[in-house]
Amino acid sequence: MPTTNGKQVLTTGEVARICHVAARTVSKWFDSGKLKGYRIPGSRDRRIPRERLVEFMENYGIPLGDLDGGQCRVLIVDQEAPAKLVRQMTASGQYDVRTADDDFAAGVIAQQFRPHVIVLDFGFGEDQAVAMCKNIKHSPDLQAVKVIAAAHNTNASHRRRLAEAGFDRVTSKPYTPAQLAGVIEDVTNLAT
Repeated sequence: MPTTNGKQVLTTGEVARICHVAARTVSKWFDSGKLKGYRIPGSRDRRIPRERLVEFMENYGIPLGDLDGGQCRVLIVDQEAPAKLVRQMTASGQYDVRTADDDFAAGVIAQQFRPHVIVLDFGFGEDQAVAMCKNIKHSPDLQAVKVIAAAHNTNASHRRRLAEAGFDRVTSKPYTPAQLAGVIEDVTNLAT
């Protein structure tokens, strides 16, 4: 996850990641006047000065821990999560990666770990992965989590079906740490 160290003005997407909410929630805070900022002239994009975000977070009791960046929390749900991949991603310092090998463990870990991104492997079967995605998207505590499908079949029609089912992105298996990191960066880069 990109750090906000030294950055004095943030996008609604960056604020959403920091506060662990959806970008539309940040937009509502902004539009209601709770979160002070400004709009880019000639655009609907909002920008929030760092000092206004700190004031807002303090006023509403939101922990400041993620304000200075930190690691992107990733939960990989895969019956055979490659240990080498997890080690390499964790060693980069950008990611805190946890794994679960079944849907029950994934649910427990997701509630405690509060990941920014969940990667669902289709080794469980597509129907089960789609059901898991829907459960994540309907959980009030996990609505802002981005869900990535990891599948062998990633043709255009399959990607469309998975997007309709609620997946934020689809990545092809097998993937390297760099490829997965690229997809994670893409899905978490909410620049609105």
